Amino acid sequence: MTETIPARPHLPGACPPGAYPLDHLVLPTASLDVARARLVSLGFVVAPTGIHPFGTENCCVFLDDGTYLEPLAVGNAQGAVKAIADGNVFVARDRAYRDSCGNEGFSALVLGTQNADADHARYVGAGLSAGEMLSFSRAFTDPAGNSDTASFKLAFASGTGATDAFLFACERINAPKVDRTALQIHSNGATGIIEVVAVSTEPSEQHRLISIATRSRAAGQGIGTAFGLPNATLTLLDPVAFETRFGIPAGGPSELRFAAIVCSVRFADTVAKLLAASSVEHDIRGDDIVVRPASGQGAAFVFQEKA
Repeated sequence: MTETIPARPHLPGACPPGAYPLDHLVLPTASLDVARARLVSLGFVVAPTGIHPFGTENCCVFLDDGTYLEPLAVGNAQGAVKAIADGNVFVARDRAYRDSCGNEGFSALVLGTQNADADHARYVGAGLSAGEMLSFSRAFTDPAGNSDTASFKLAFASGTGATDAFLFACERINAPKVDRTALQIHSNGATGIIEVVAVSTEPSEQHRLISIATRSRAAGQGIGTAFGLPNATLTLLDPVAFETRFGIPAGGPSELRFAAIVCSVRFADTVAKLLAASSVEHDIRGDDIVVRPASGQGAAFVFQEKA
């Protein structure tokens, strides 16, 4: 099947000389069927399966703020092996993540850009490039059955030798307009991603990578460090601070690992009732409803009521 392609989040003067906007998050999974079932149990609408031309496939969750979640599986193992041999950084990083962390997780934070070539040059100049750029196109079909082609250009950044996380800039060369309204109305009332939380055993060592990739300066945030994006916040915590905030283990030692996604919802009570009805275990911690990672859900999901 083909995939519905989201439009860029609407921001005044898109990609100004400042921080880049959050575009989407990549969530490796062993099975899209399992991921789809899990996400539906959390109250999300999940789009039809999308096929990449290099062996991977996804089933995305689109949000009203223009961001989205991308559960990612290997649909064609032979195609993925060939893509890695051909130098495809996206697939190679996915394989490295799975080898290091397993088939369920949260591997990448993706930023919106209007000039991926310039971003690649910045990453190379800073010694943070994760490899060659990737350009590709794929077919998509909108809810009305209209078909077109979407094209992308990606530039990758990561720490030296890091396998647990990477960041990349995504430029949409061609993104036809489609009506995604039906895919953005979630029974849990989710409207957007307001925060992404990463964990590091050496947080200060990650500031340069994150600042260069996001074009946002690190700012103190009590027990952690915040990087402000136009449409979200990237928060970096040490393992103790992560466990203190969310009440769940931070996992094994890592230079950098994305660990939690905070979504805005209209009514917290609606989420709590839905999770209970779906027999999904969750914890209430202050204003947060915390759902631990599970098969098909590689990160902690946190729901916050926002007016």
